[in-house]
Amino acid sequence: MAIVSERGVYERLGVRRIINGVGTVTRLGGTLMPPEVVEAMAQASRSYVDLDELHRQAGEVVARCTGAEAGYVCAGAAAGLVLSTAACVAGSDPAKIRRLPDTTGMKNEVIMHKSHRNGYDHAIRQVGVKLVEIGFANSTASWELESAIGPNTAAVAYVVAPWLQRSAALPLPEVTRIAHAHGVPVFVDGSATLPPHENLTRFIAQGADLVTYSGGKGIRGPQTSGILCGRRDLIAAAVAQGNPNHAIGRPMKVGKEEIIGLVTALEMYVQRDHAAEFRAWEARAQVIADAAKGLEGLYGREMHDDVSRWAPQAVISFERRWKGPSPSEVAAALQSGDPSIRVTSRADEITVATMTLEEGEAEIIAHRLREVLTGSHP
Repeated sequence: MAIVSERGVYERLGVRRIINGVGTVTRLGGTLMPPEVVEAMAQASRSYVDLDELHRQAGEVVARCTGAEAGYVCAGAAAGLVLSTAACVAGSDPAKIRRLPDTTGMKNEVIMHKSHRNGYDHAIRQVGVKLVEIGFANSTASWELESAIGPNTAAVAYVVAPWLQRSAALPLPEVTRIAHAHGVPVFVDGSATLPPHENLTRFIAQGADLVTYSGGKGIRGPQTSGILCGRRDLIAAAVAQGNPNHAIGRPMKVGKEEIIGLVTALEMYVQRDHAAEFRAWEARAQVIADAAKGLEGLYGREMHDDVSRWAPQAVISFERRWKGPSPSEVAAALQSGDPSIRVTSRADEITVATMTLEEGEAEIIAHRLREVLTGSHP
């Protein structure tokens, strides 16, 4: 089977288009926007607008959809972490805002579970704060958070992600209860937590003061967009830090087109038939998993759970008695083909995310996968 090729902007640059079986990762372009979002962005590009006014009105939509007091469209979830940290450290004080990332004399410590540390720590630390770790890699006790809070504590950062070991961190409601008892705000990195769609309102309902989401993942908005929602006073402080104001968030510009695109995608997201979409993902996963049928030493199945696989995936497990290519070799063969198919390989399995697949691509992956596994590919 072959994918129909159209000559377009990527081909003119000599850049290959791919079939994305990894998921809504930034390195592969995040997501694909619905035609309605693209059209809304095109319309936005044809007029001038007061950016402050646009941000205010877009923020109302964000607040309504997330159940928060206020909202803001930021330049991706990483930018949301920067603005969240800055808002908790400097508030709306113009002198403090102007001084960042110099936090001398300010509350400049952010508490974070050891098990939550990750590459996006840079987005928090660039504000000029010090991270104070609590707990171990596999467990955390309530008293550790209590004892870490001190006179220099600006906030508690909390990460929700499918790759985290949840048992290693305190539950978010417990974190917000303890932090709020000391007058300390909690901000949540919920970048890749959609789906499930319930997460759009869950963290605010659990007491988080600020939550940031990627706009270019499950919401299917522009990749360079994100959501920041939460307490009205902290959103106001974040807005003061962001574009077009001259503060630490000035380089994190969101254009009028991205703001309109995000708002359009968000309104579509809350109206989407999530159950039907989930069933379609399950069906795609099963098509791909069936590629391993009848091959000794391989076991294919559709998998999803509420811990590490929030959306259905096809999982091909490689048992010791398998005599064919390894997972990494299979993944490399799929990637080198035309079209280039990207999947995730581990020591004993291959996983294929289905929420980023377009119509007909599951069948293409299944066909190519079968060829590679049986040695019949060109």
